Amino acid sequence: MDELKINHYGDELYEAFVKHTPVRPLLEREPTITIEDAYKIQERFVARRLAAGERIVGKKIGATSKPVQDFLGVYQPDFGMLTSGMVYQEGDTIDLSTMIQPKAEAELAFVLKEDLKGPGITAMDVIRATDYVLPCFEIVDSRIVDWKIKIQDTVADNASCGVFVLGKTRGDPRVLDITLAGMVLEKNGEIFSTGVGAAVQGSPANAVAWLANTLGALGIPFKAGEVILSGSQSSLIPVVGGDALVCTVGGLGSCRVQFSGKTSL
Repeated sequence: MDELKINHYGDELYEAFVKHTPVRPLLEREPTITIEDAYKIQERFVARRLAAGERIVGKKIGATSKPVQDFLGVYQPDFGMLTSGMVYQEGDTIDLSTMIQPKAEAELAFVLKEDLKGPGITAMDVIRATDYVLPCFEIVDSRIVDWKIKIQDTVADNASCGVFVLGKTRGDPRVLDITLAGMVLEKNGEIFSTGVGAAVQGSPANAVAWLANTLGALGIPFKAGEVILSGSQSSLIPVVGGDALVCTVGGLGSCRVQFSGKTSL
């Protein structure tokens, strides 16, 4: 795909983000689009956000668990960039009028104390470089109409990044068994799903190592202080105004988020 088309689709996704209006699937309009093309479109989309005043605060890995892969119809992980405009803290209320078609997923966030650059990064390297882990929610949001996405669509759309919510309880991954720690997700006071760290590529640390190596091959390092979202341990949950979610990780603690308003759709 030539640069003009890459810039066109990256700009289109940025405008969809700004105006809260979805666009037709890219793959539907460009059947020959490759994964490499899609990441170049993502780069353009993110560049537009940075030019508007945001900054990179971390990275995310997506489509790591079977429930999410089944829902999205994609069967390989992808990655996206986290920006300063996406960050919420536990207890914040998310105004859904700023989103298009949000769905929540519960996962583990890694906050790094050291730089990491692949290839050659192992799960143990990830653990050593991590300052602490937090329970968190990612609220994914597709700029593609009706979530009609294939892997190329979600990659171009910055891995369907919406916003993320960081919990307050910090855990040491050298002490907490993040592979076997169970997660319970509640919606409006009722259990919605349960999960375990091993559902994410065998361990959340494995997923983070995969991402470090994948980005390292592209010359992109993890930096000290960055937040790395390791991938969903829950099913995707559609949310509406008034909903309240809590995810609890055994041995670590909980993260809570509430929603208000309604989307533009």
